Amino acid sequence: MNLSLTAAWRGRILAVAAGIGAALAHPPFGLIVGVAAYGLIMWLAETDGPRPRRSAFFRGWLAGVGYFAVSTHWITEPFLVDAANQGWMAPIALLAMSGGLALFWGLAALLYRAVDVKGPWRVLVFAGALALCEWLRGHVLTGFPWDLPGESWRAGSAPSQAASVVGSYGLSWITIVLGASIALLWRRGRTRIVAGIAVIAILAGLYGFGALRLASAKATAPDAPLVRLVQANIDQKDKWKPENLDMVFSTYVRLTTQASPVRPDIVIWPEGALPAVIDDLLAPGSPYVSRLTDALAPGQTLMMGANRVGPGAAGGVDYFNSLVVLHREAPGLRVTGFYDKHRLVPFGEFLPLGDLATRLGIRSLVHMPEDFTAGPPPRPIQPDGVPALQPLICYEALFPGFASEAARRGGGRAKWLLNVSNDAWFGATSGPWQHLNIAAYRAIEEGLPIARATPTGVSTMIDAYGRPILGARLTLGEEGNIDVRLPSALARTVYSSFGDAGFAIMLLLSASIAVAGRIRRAR
Repeated sequence: MNLSLTAAWRGRILAVAAGIGAALAHPPFGLIVGVAAYGLIMWLAETDGPRPRRSAFFRGWLAGVGYFAVSTHWITEPFLVDAANQGWMAPIALLAMSGGLALFWGLAALLYRAVDVKGPWRVLVFAGALALCEWLRGHVLTGFPWDLPGESWRAGSAPSQAASVVGSYGLSWITIVLGASIALLWRRGRTRIVAGIAVIAILAGLYGFGALRLASAKATAPDAPLVRLVQANIDQKDKWKPENLDMVFSTYVRLTTQASPVRPDIVIWPEGALPAVIDDLLAPGSPYVSRLTDALAPGQTLMMGANRVGPGAAGGVDYFNSLVVLHREAPGLRVTGFYDKHRLVPFGEFLPLGDLATRLGIRSLVHMPEDFTAGPPPRPIQPDGVPALQPLICYEALFPGFASEAARRGGGRAKWLLNVSNDAWFGATSGPWQHLNIAAYRAIEEGLPIARATPTGVSTMIDAYGRPILGARLTLGEEGNIDVRLPSALARTVYSSFGDAGFAIMLLLSASIAVAGRIRRAR
């Protein structure tokens, strides 16, 4: 009995450790050897216990808890901004986040165990089960595809370039196959040989394809628009104090007007840059209108993340998290475009169970009288004098295919992506670095450069291969601005043309192996 108990606890500890190991492959840790942990998770799921399927689910869930506790530990930071009123929710949020997301990993382990395929080809079944459940994680309810296994590779590296063909979900399948195959190298006979060939083939394919793609990298056009990214580095705890509005506004204006050898064509402020509703700041008679006008030279464009108000139901108003585009003309400012955030953050920008949550004393973290309202399905926008772009406000940069789906709705393909984000919510954690890496994968998938503007870091310009432009980065806790030419767009990638079709083929292959294995066992 004691031996059985010891074995059970050993399996549980190993499961949590495996999840932590897989999480450490992601930035900023960068321990890519952690992908081998997927092999340990596969082995734990297929190890017999008193109740095999339930044991598999529980171990998969524990692995997920370890993975998401490391990957999303930043979730506690937003609740500590107003610690007196919301600090009590921080540990609950971490437990709910890691435990809830881990259910998808538990389901994957259960599916794998239920199929129960033997032999070296079972790695494809395991990869199919986990990659499918990761796709579900990105789509069920509002979806939350943070730190997909395929995004373990540093964006811009050779292996990450495979996302231009199969996307982050397809690269997740490949990454899990690699990790699971490594685990089989300790087996004997034919299994070890097949696993060794798989490991070598996957690594050679990822690095070979990536090297070829990067070798033909397209240079930035010398006459491309010059973009200024502004990072004011104002703490989230201070920004929303009413008495600090003028200080916040003055800081952004100072960084916008700072002299440079060449005048920027486009100035970008991050998500929710100012602690006010843009409608009030631009209203006739507002002192901020003239100050904002004077901050821009004629012909310059300011793109700023802002909160705005629109007419709502029953005579009320709706609040939107928006990107507002302002163009300076001879007489003054003109709004030449705007985009309202479509995918809102649950509990951060709206409450999924609003009435119940309110009765429990829970409310969203927005500094607005009411929750934000989701904007219409996104499409590229083309303000006057600015290349067509697809905005991605904060959370929206997590979703593979967001920009290509928007282009298919109309308006043509964008020339670049713009990710304005309030990463100050993450604090000085790994969150901003992970968000940077995730957003850069959207550039690889779409073959489009992406500009990132955040209030406290990390702000940078990323080329169409997912590589931050050298010397063009404002890191955590840094105040300043950077001027950088907009990198060139590439031709449409396979992924931007066909979406997750390649991933679907991979899942079909996994399913075929599972069915064949079951038939063979039945005979």
